[in-house]
Amino acid sequence: MQDLKNTAAENFGGPATKLAPKEHQFSLEEVPSLAGKVALVTGGSEGIGYGCTHTLISHGISKLFCISLSRDVVENAKAAISEEIGADAAEKFVWLQCDLSDWAKTKETAEKIKSHTDRLDIVINNAARGIMTHQLAPSNGVDLHMASNHMGHVVLTSHLLPLLKKTADAGHTVRVVNLASNAHQNAPAETKFLNLAELNKDYGATTQYGRTKLANILYTRYLARHLSSSHPKILVNATHPGIVETAQTRKHILEPYPLAGYGLKYLLNPAKKDIFEGCMSTMFASTKTEKSGEYITPPAIPEQGSDMSRDEGLGEQLMRLTRELVADKTAELSREQGCPFRDF
Repeated sequence: MQDLKNTAAENFGGPATKLAPKEHQFSLEEVPSLAGKVALVTGGSEGIGYGCTHTLISHGISKLFCISLSRDVVENAKAAISEEIGADAAEKFVWLQCDLSDWAKTKETAEKIKSHTDRLDIVINNAARGIMTHQLAPSNGVDLHMASNHMGHVVLTSHLLPLLKKTADAGHTVRVVNLASNAHQNAPAETKFLNLAELNKDYGATTQYGRTKLANILYTRYLARHLSSSHPKILVNATHPGIVETAQTRKHILEPYPLAGYGLKYLLNPAKKDIFEGCMSTMFASTKTEKSGEYITPPAIPEQGSDMSRDEGLGEQLMRLTRELVADKTAELSREQGCPFRDF
């Protein structure tokens, strides 16, 4: 019976969020003071990312870097923060435009962040191409889902590692969170992460997206093994947000599924989480947990994930392929910068 309650709490909003066991309950009111800390949220200007941004700023974060694509969306987000929290709070919001599928641009963005702060306490890798049709990234010819959702965040995080380590070495707890999803269970059973041809095979929108969410969990556990072991004050965890009312569930889903997508858009509306319910597990992972290498579902329930998500060998192979592709596709721009070769 508790398993069913957990499933409801993990995926649906409203009263369902209270069905988790007492020891795994969490609310945004429990987020501690973040005074003096600096955060980064990719895709932090809308949807779940904005829920994270709003929560971090409302709890006193000193500076928040937001990476996203659309200036209009960012201006709307900043205006909302100014109205709801205050003009001074909105000034803590620093926007950097970046397409994470463009790894050279991603590297430049990481360097800008390092030039504007001497510490980084929280990294939330939230931005993602959702359940959409198969495309290739224009800058490198890699499956756009993998190029953005996984590899772009690896490049970003890898270039930020010196700053993360510096912050941890000064005695501060650093928390990195990769937004995954229970959709990782939809990854192809044949997934091996052996080569580009495998990555670029069109498995269909749901499966393509699910594979990237599997990669997010594998990368999280990879960093926990290699990075947290040598820098125990750097904690790396993955989270599942649940079914949330965002552009993905009301608009983007119609791109691959023009008819069936209406079920998610309309029929599930009463049960969907709002963006603040959807960011709950991520806020727990980015501000409260003292553990590393977990897959955390709402509100703060650690789950095992699929068998593939716990396969260390698969995780190591994923990162080998990631290093090879980034080296091949960015060569002169990244090869001498150690990206992402020094990825722990």
